[in-house]
This record gives sequence, structure tokens and C-alpha cells, in this order.
Amino acid sequence: MRPYELSLAAAADAIRARRLSPVELVDSVLDRIEQVEPHVGAYVTVTAERARGAAREAERDMARGSHRGPLHAVPTGLKDLIDVAGLATTASSRVRAGHRARADSTVAARLTEAGAILVGKTHTHEFAYGLTTPQTTNAWDRDRIAGGSSGGSAVAVASGAATFALGTDTGGSIRVPSALNGVVGLKPTYGLVPRHGVTSLSWSLDHVGPITRTVEDAGIVLTALAGHDPRDPASLATPAVDHRPGGGTDLTGVRIGVPRTYYFDRVDTEVESAVRRAIEELAALGAHLVDVDIPMTRYIQAVQWGLMVPEATAYHADTLRTAPELYQADVRILLEAGELMPAGDHLRAQRARTLMRGEWARMLAEVDVIAAPTVPITAVRAGQEAVTWPDGTVEGVSDALVRLSVPANITGVPALSVPVGHDAAGMPIGMQLLGRPLGERALLRVGHAYERTRPARSLAPVA
Repeated sequence: MRPYELSLAAAADAIRARRLSPVELVDSVLDRIEQVEPHVGAYVTVTAERARGAAREAERDMARGSHRGPLHAVPTGLKDLIDVAGLATTASSRVRAGHRARADSTVAARLTEAGAILVGKTHTHEFAYGLTTPQTTNAWDRDRIAGGSSGGSAVAVASGAATFALGTDTGGSIRVPSALNGVVGLKPTYGLVPRHGVTSLSWSLDHVGPITRTVEDAGIVLTALAGHDPRDPASLATPAVDHRPGGGTDLTGVRIGVPRTYYFDRVDTEVESAVRRAIEELAALGAHLVDVDIPMTRYIQAVQWGLMVPEATAYHADTLRTAPELYQADVRILLEAGELMPAGDHLRAQRARTLMRGEWARMLAEVDVIAAPTVPITAVRAGQEAVTWPDGTVEGVSDALVRLSVPANITGVPALSVPVGHDAAGMPIGMQLLGRPLGERALLRVGHAYERTRPARSLAPVA
């Protein structure tokens, strides 16, 4: 197995045992980027020389007996909303031409402290305001969408062009591309990972989290990222926790909620079959399946738009007035629509979110984890604008992609997307696990147990 094919945990073990040098690992990933990047377009910029210098420094550190932990010398890509001092944060937009970050974001600083090595900044749908990441192609089929808005990060991890990556998630932007590209994506509890130095889409919905090859890897990265930062007003003052799942495959006593409503409505038959098989596998591992009804489903889309649209428009108000032509048309239209939304709609959305959080808390008191599809479809071909369901309902692709992921953003609960197979066309399918606030360890335990019953996943067959 070539170094770029290793999971984070496997690479960390090999480096610690001196079977693999930091320089070998970073060179392997950079070579892989050079090989696949012309086909997938995952990166805005590749920081090759910076990465090679950091790898040499890591090698010297380890020769002196200084090892910082499992992220030390591991190559990472950061979604290009995340500030790194001295580098551009373009948000994949002409609006940010000439921008340079003056300081590291909190998450970039924490990764650097842990010894991770930046290999580049990954593409996003412009300012994270979309679900396709049009600059990037799916790692499994270049004629299909990558998903968004963290499409570059997901494709980089899926293709071996990063050992792990960070994304942001406002309505599903970590989990959607992770599901569509066959990797693991974790949206933590709202406020668990600080967002200082990360370009906002919607303050009350934004999250930062890891995209990885395995559930174990997601726990490793979350352990390094989580923790209070007073510069983020939403940051939670929580004790340090080791989020690595550990343990075996015994899920005896774990209550898995299986939705009777919402999550299996208007879902592709192959997606539903794959997720239900995965849920049955959880039951075979000892979990107790419990039927649950998802509350307040008729309000989900209205609440999401009522929160996100005016907050996004407020963030972009100055530039939208002075240089609207710099935005891509789809994003500019959404931002302009936000100027037309009455304040009363935003206030009603805030009130509905409060009620929804209460109802979800009551539901989650009865189960430990909810299992459902991450997205109702697999990756569609680029340019496809709508999905027609068997009942004749026509749904926009972006609406379909976000429909099952957005409740976790509204309520702030943690959500994990785990690959559970492929459809007949070979496109990946994801299962979403949702839990109680600060219940990441339960999600990671269940996801890790499932993953251990499956054959090791291979990288996407790019190039």
C-alpha cells in the first residue's frame, strides 16, 4: 500500500513506529495531488514547498524524540473558508481577489499545534452558498457533481490527495459531499469546534468539522479541534474529551432510532435499501431498533431558509452593494433574495427553531442514535437541475441534497455520515447517524462498529 492510501490512524502508527517518514508521506500525497488534480479540481491552491519544509521539520522533531501525537506529520487540506496566516482565503470567489489572511483560524492553529501538515486549500461552492462545488468533480465519476459546499475537501480525501481535510457545514456541507464521494464526514455539536477565522455563511447554523477515510480518523481529528475559544460567541466551554471511538463491534444496549417519518420519504430505492441493510447490521451487532417520528417536519425547509438567507445577506451586505458583478449568478440571486425577506420571517424561524430543538430533545431522550440516509440520491450528473420522484413530485437537486441533512443544523445536534455501499452505477451511498448534543462519542462508537464489520474501503479510482 502506498503512503497516500493510508488512513490517518494507519499513517500515524507507521510514523510513530518509524516504518514511514514524514517526508515519504507528504511526498506521496503531493505526488498524488499532481496525478489526480487535473481530473478532479479539488484544490484552490497547493502549498507544496511549505508542506515539504514542514515534513522535514517533523522528521527532525521525531529524530529528537519529540512526537506531538497522531496528527503529527499527517497531510491535510483545509476548505478555503478557513484562514491560514499568509495564505489567501478565496472562498472560491472573485470577491476575495488579492486577499491574504493575517492570522490563523482557531482550527488551523490547533492542527498546526498538533503537527498536521497543510498541503493545500480546497474548493468550496462560492462562499459555501451551494450544494455542488462546480469547480470540482466527483472522485468516482468526473461527469457527476462532487456535492457541496465542502466538495474539494471530500474529493481530496476520497482520491488520496489529502489524508484528512476540514470542511464547514451550514445545511449539510460536510455530510453531503462526504456521502457522494464515499468518505466519512462529521458535523459536530453546534459550538463544539470554534469558528474564529472561518468565513461565515450563516452564524447561527455554521459548523466546522473533519472529513476522513474512517470513523476512527474522524474521532482523532475532532479531539484536536474541540475546545472553547472565547473569540467565537457560540463556542461551548466543554471539558477536553478523547473522541476516538475505540472498542469493538458489540452494540448491545445501544438504542437506534429508525425514522418512520421524513428521512425515508422521497428517497431513491437503492439508497434506502443500502441504509436499511446497514441498520440491520447494527441490529445484528446488538443494537435495539426503535421506531421514531421526526417532529415538526413541515417546518424544516422554511426554518432553514428563514435563518440562513437573511444571515448570509447580512454578512455580504457591503460587497453585494458595491461589487455585485463579482459573485456567481446563483449566489448573487440568493443574496439579493435575502434583502427582500421581512424581519418577521426571520423571527418566526428563530422561534420555530427553539420549539424544534425542544421536540428533538424529547425524541432523543428515547434513543441514543438515529440512523437514516445522509442524502436521498447519489451524485447526479453535472448540469442536472431536478429529480422526479415516482409519485410525480419534481424537486430541485439542491433541495434534495440538503433535505435530510439540514435538521441537524437547525437543532445543532451532531451528525456523522458513514459510507454504506454503492448504487448500480458505482456511486457511493451514505448513512447518517444523529445524536444528542455533545453525543459525538455515541455516534462515533456506532459508526466505528459498523465500519469494522465491512471490508476496508478503497480510494476512488481517479486517473
